[in-house]
Amino acid sequence: MERTMEAAVVEQFGKPLALREWDVPSPGAGQILVKTEACGVCGTDVHARAGDWPVKPTLPFIPGHEAIGRVAAVGAGVNIVKEGDRVGVPWLYSACGRCEYCLSGWETACPEAKFGGYTQNGGMAAYLLADPNYVAHIPSGLAAKDVAPIICAGITTYKGIKQTEAKPGQWIAISGAGGLGHVAIQYAKAMGLHVCAIDIDDGKLAHAKRLGADFVINAKTTPDPVAAVKKETGGGAHGVLITAPSLSAFKQGVGMTRRRGTCVLIGLPPGEFPVPIFDMVATCMTIRGSFVGTREDMAEALAFAAEGKVKTDIEIQPLSSINQVIDRLEHGEVPSRVVLESKEWSN
Repeated sequence: MERTMEAAVVEQFGKPLALREWDVPSPGAGQILVKTEACGVCGTDVHARAGDWPVKPTLPFIPGHEAIGRVAAVGAGVNIVKEGDRVGVPWLYSACGRCEYCLSGWETACPEAKFGGYTQNGGMAAYLLADPNYVAHIPSGLAAKDVAPIICAGITTYKGIKQTEAKPGQWIAISGAGGLGHVAIQYAKAMGLHVCAIDIDDGKLAHAKRLGADFVINAKTTPDPVAAVKKETGGGAHGVLITAPSLSAFKQGVGMTRRRGTCVLIGLPPGEFPVPIFDMVATCMTIRGSFVGTREDMAEALAFAAEGKVKTDIEIQPLSSINQVIDRLEHGEVPSRVVLESKEWSN
């Protein structure tokens, strides 16, 4: 096995990633080493590079939490996976397994959770370490490049839709039809929901229609997007999923929520979110945050993909283009999802 590998490394917040040689890690007890085949790029990687969030990664670090690859080596005591298995190393890298959240199947809320490509080195490298208890088990028949976004965009939107508690035959409004939203539309349709897609880009809205959205709204050109949704859905959507990193989208999303409906927030725009307390109380509305998903959610999200009901639209780029990709993401110039592939990774 190689002693060093190519990796994209954040050395300073707000600066371009450095492509450099990095020592190939060795798996310790209870760890596995994964040889990367593909790694998706997410908006979270933009925030990681910038050091935007209150809890910052320790520099230097390797980002990437949509890594798919083969198990190259296992540490002592590992028997859940074996060499050659294809796995995904997602955002939820590990959790304590013993707190009230882990014991109740909510490990994403664990206060000791670790995160791939953030608090642990991630998948923008030829190899990465993983906790075998938290990897995604990739169904056969799914290519690495196609499944990479499912273990982040897929699980995040699928869990968010579940959290709306909208039932088959009811309406869900999905705000943002890009990297997260185009996946959410497919999950929602597969789950039997009527879908209203909202965006400010006509190209993304046309794509949303092709993916099965029943009704689309351009929030920029429609005089009153909230009124339009309420008219189409007969009083507002039973569930609203806000994927757009925009405070105006958050405000509109709350307004689009039906009485006794649930508005779920998964986008992360900067700034404070003003909640209309009177409206929330008077309509018995629920506003809920949703953070990626659990291992159970992961298995369910992957099952939809394995059955061909959900497929991400991807653009393939080499690892060497990572800074251009992150800059494009920062400026909203990526229509769906980018996946990094390297010929060296798949040898």
